[in-house]
Amino acid sequence: MKKIRVLIVDDHILIREGLRKVLSMEPEIEVTSEATDGQEAIELSRKMEVDIILLDINMPKVNGITACKIIKEENPHIGIIALTIHDQEEYLFELIRSGISGYILKDVCPDQLIKTILGVAGGQSFLPPSLIAKVFKEFNRISEQPRQQFNPGLTERETEILQELVSGKTNKKIALRLFISEKTVKNHLTNIFQKLNVSDRTQAALIAIKNNLVKL
Repeated sequence: MKKIRVLIVDDHILIREGLRKVLSMEPEIEVTSEATDGQEAIELSRKMEVDIILLDINMPKVNGITACKIIKEENPHIGIIALTIHDQEEYLFELIRSGISGYILKDVCPDQLIKTILGVAGGQSFLPPSLIAKVFKEFNRISEQPRQQFNPGLTERETEILQELVSGKTNKKIALRLFISEKTVKNHLTNIFQKLNVSDRTQAALIAIKNNLVKL
C-alpha cells in the first residue's frame, strides 16, 4: 500500500519531534522530511513528492499563510493542514482563501491528528467544531451582501459533483453516488476548479455557497 507522504513544517524542534513520533505510529503515514520555516517548506515541496503538509502559521522568514499560497499555486494537489495555537477566525478565513484543506490546533489529540491527515489525503476537508459556527456566520454575512450574478458555465454533471463536494463527500463516495469512476470524478473536479478559479475543495465549496451554485 502506498503511504501518505507528510512534510512537517514548524520552527520549534520539539513540536516537529512530537509530530513525527505521533505519526510514526500510523502505518499508512510516512514523514518524508521536516522544514523550519515557510521558505524551506516551499523549496522542499518543489523537490520532493509530498501528499500532505502540516504547516505552522507563525514562523520566521516566510509565514505559513504566504507559504500556503505559493505551494498551492505551484502544487494544487498537495493537501495542506494548518497548525496553530490560536483559535482565531482571521487566520481561518485567510487560510481558506490560501487553499488549506484542514485547520487544527496544536493541542489536538493524536488520534484526531491522524484522522485529519487520512481524511485530507482522501479528499476531505476539516475544521475544528469551535470554528464551524464562525464559518457559517461569515457565509451568512457574505450572502446578505449585494453581488453580481456569477455564472462559471458549469455543466449539469459538474454541478452535481459540486453539490456532493459541498455536502462533504469524498471522491469515492461521489463516484458511488453518481455511478461513475473516481478518475472521472477527479477529471470533473479539475474542470470545476478551473472554472471557479480555485485550487482546492474548500475554496470551491466557499465559492459555490457564496454564489448559490448549490443547494444547502
